[in-house]
Amino acid sequence: MPTTPPVTPSAAPEDPYAAVRTRKYAGLLLMAAVLGVPVSAIAFGFLALVSELQSLTYTELPKALGFDATPSWWPVPLLGVAGLLVGLVVRRLPGGGGHRPAEGLVSTGAPPAADLPGIVLAALVSLGMGAVLGPEAPLIALGGGLAVWAAGRVKRDLPPDARSLVGASGSFAAVSALLGSPLLGAFLLMEVAGLAGPMLGVALVPGLLSAGIGALIFTGLGSWTGLGTYSLRLGEVPPAATPDAAGFGWALVLGLAAAFAGAGIRRLSLALQERVERRTVVATAVMGLFVGALALVYAETSGKEGSEVLYSGEHELGHLLSASAEYSVGALVLLIVCKSLAYCASLSCFRGGPVFPAMFVGAVGGVALSHLPGLELTAGFAMGVGAMCVAMLRLPMTSVLLATLLLGREGVTVMPLVIVAVVVAYVVTLRLTPASADRDGVRPEAG
Repeated sequence: MPTTPPVTPSAAPEDPYAAVRTRKYAGLLLMAAVLGVPVSAIAFGFLALVSELQSLTYTELPKALGFDATPSWWPVPLLGVAGLLVGLVVRRLPGGGGHRPAEGLVSTGAPPAADLPGIVLAALVSLGMGAVLGPEAPLIALGGGLAVWAAGRVKRDLPPDARSLVGASGSFAAVSALLGSPLLGAFLLMEVAGLAGPMLGVALVPGLLSAGIGALIFTGLGSWTGLGTYSLRLGEVPPAATPDAAGFGWALVLGLAAAFAGAGIRRLSLALQERVERRTVVATAVMGLFVGALALVYAETSGKEGSEVLYSGEHELGHLLSASAEYSVGALVLLIVCKSLAYCASLSCFRGGPVFPAMFVGAVGGVALSHLPGLELTAGFAMGVGAMCVAMLRLPMTSVLLATLLLGREGVTVMPLVIVAVVVAYVVTLRLTPASADRDGVRPEAG
């Protein structure tokens, strides 16, 4: 009769927290804290430069050319030039301009220093001239790359594991205040990196330290310069009603709708990416013209600003919620269609992150559906944000936190509905995603 062999001391699991008790770990924390200051300052400068470029190209330049206001056709040539410039950067500079946003958002480690100029330049042109992408992926790459480069100058024999933690800490510092909370940025990077088990705390603490320092630097620089913090913020949030049976029913509907919409956007952007890469420069310029044309169609048809179709949508979320009564259902549906198509085109060739446009498309969908019986405005907005985020990113914890923390006190009220919508969208998204997609390497990367 077989017997179970006794457990020997050598078979006992190693202490996962042993590293925390060492002097080297304390030194790593100190390095993360010190590097968090310049990295977060550089990230703040990057966001400030993006904001200035958006104002320069969309507002100041038309005025300088003699226009009383920005013409509705202005985004067409603007995005065409942007596509040409980004295509040249992707084709000519090391690193291909950074990660390809159509493939989503997962960690592949900090990029080498030689790739950083191309990453920054491609992102500045893309984000500053109206591509429908967010700044989170370039910031993650920039923060991680700078931190690893600086750490290598200070300590050339830095072990690979320590180098990875330093790179992650730099990414934490760079993205800490962007999403409105250092904790939310930490959850984003935690899920992106796939950290789990007892080592989660060991790996996360340096990043949390850098995130906290980064948030302080963002706040201080925002106050000192008068430019603000560039953090995700909403203005006045309408009161949310207590969830009821109808609300939970709508959570199922929104979750399903977001899963299918996200699958469509992802597949179309990947198909476009495959074609763009055959003739990068010309095809990227064509995609830019297409994005500009969508903004023109929306502006001429709805009477609204074409800029609502452009950019990440981060700064339009508050206006969308507070001024939702100004939008007809037809205008909202048109905005969803134009923004989604512009999002697909931007994902296929420009450089940036996929988070904020997903939030915006989901929010518009939730606001549009709130015109129907049983769905309250704030709940629809929150569920749309969470469900569309998880459909595009496949990061359920981050998606729930994005949708609820964004709404402040009202977010706590609608959190049960958001959780249901996110879970439904997450499960259906995974069912709609072919298993071969992950095996073949169609996986996102964070820069």
